[in-house]
Amino acid sequence: MLLGFDIGGTKCAVILGKVADNDELIIVNKRVIPTNKPVYEMIDLLFITAEYLLFEHHFNTGDLKGIGISCGGPLSSKKGLILSPPNLIGWDRVPIVKMAEERFKVKTLLQNDANACAVAEWKYGAGKGIDNLIFLTFGTGMGAGLILNGRLYSGPSDLAGEVGHIRLSETGPVGFGKAGSFEGYCSGGGIAQLGQIKAREKLQVGQKVGFCNSIDQLPNITAKTIAEAALKGDEAAIDVYQTCATYLGRGLALLMDILNPEMIILGSIYGRVQQLLEPVMMEVIKKEAYHESVEACRIVPAGLHENIGDIAALSLALISKDV
Repeated sequence: MLLGFDIGGTKCAVILGKVADNDELIIVNKRVIPTNKPVYEMIDLLFITAEYLLFEHHFNTGDLKGIGISCGGPLSSKKGLILSPPNLIGWDRVPIVKMAEERFKVKTLLQNDANACAVAEWKYGAGKGIDNLIFLTFGTGMGAGLILNGRLYSGPSDLAGEVGHIRLSETGPVGFGKAGSFEGYCSGGGIAQLGQIKAREKLQVGQKVGFCNSIDQLPNITAKTIAEAALKGDEAAIDVYQTCATYLGRGLALLMDILNPEMIILGSIYGRVQQLLEPVMMEVIKKEAYHESVEACRIVPAGLHENIGDIAALSLALISKDV
């Protein structure tokens, strides 16, 4: 049996899984818990929930082959510490790997969520059988997990793949604390900022916008509401996503030139609105990136869809003994 913990700012999941005869990863059971307690109370609740799941399925801690913990960074996978993530107030230098290993007596692996999702897509999703791939979260933020030469690469400070911090223009929407960054242009929050800018431009000269009726509604704009308007043919919304696609193409071209991957897997937003992004994105990539690198690389949406967080944590549990 494998045990996974997916730790988030609003909710956590405890996942019990196993490897099937065909080597696929199966979710045996899962519990979702609000992240609403002080840090060490929360961790104890997660561990108690895991023990209950094992008992419910007639297993004990001795049946566990590994534990995986997926959590937003910053963290230290080498030291097993969670290091004050912005969405987990009070989680300061939490030795969660040591705590889990002492409680369950089994090897435990901690990784940031982008790396964990990269492993999941590599082992069980769109990247199965690919030894050189990049997974991009492309959701609330923009982070990356790197699989290079058949191994997860996280760097000496666990900061490999922080692509959202790359500056793509001198000005622009703010992401990762930097105006004009990759995350600023290509994330849920960044797309919302682009939508607010575009809506203000249109509304101030009396033009209608499909995703916003008045200046007062600007704070309510989201990537989702813009996408819905774009799919209905709203010109301002389409323009927002074409801007995002342009900078997505520039960012991916840089990654292709530097790492020469066989595949780039785009999560979350790309899977939902691929048709709004792909044409412009590919046009920019073909213009900006080295031709042979473009020819060698496929760009695809994530294959695990809504299960990716669960499979990500279990995937870490599976490879924990090899790290």
